[in-house]
Amino acid sequence: MKEIEGDIWDYHEEKRWIAITTNGSLKNDESLVMGKGVALQAAQKFPALPKLLGTYLKDYGNHVLPLMQYKIITFPVKHHWNQRADMQLIMRSCIELAYICDLQRYYMFKEAGKVYLVRPGCGAGGLDWADVKPLCEKYLDNRFVVVESSL
Repeated sequence: MKEIEGDIWDYHEEKRWIAITTNGSLKNDESLVMGKGVALQAAQKFPALPKLLGTYLKDYGNHVLPLMQYKIITFPVKHHWNQRADMQLIMRSCIELAYICDLQRYYMFKEAGKVYLVRPGCGAGGLDWADVKPLCEKYLDNRFVVVESSL
């Protein structure tokens, strides 16, 4: 796993896969709560995304999910939007992300080569990167790049 500083959306614009941190909460209209950080940015860029992810959450639960049409992968860090990020959920998301990337190796990596993600659970999730980093390093290999926002 490599770490860099920058804007994750710059990589997405270069047709690279990005992982967005998410939670397991639905609004009254059954769309996913995407109110902060990279999730909010994704919802603003792709207005249909919260409803689509709400449907997937209801059907499959709070799991990592590749969205081929967006070149986005969800990365759950919270069970509920107003809770602190959960280290066990982050660990499960790391494992699921690596597994999905193994299964989709040809499609996901034939052009882009890497998956870019923010420091999971370290923004609105309230966790410290010094605690989360060793967990990520255990499961995420050199196919993954953690982008620290330079904003």
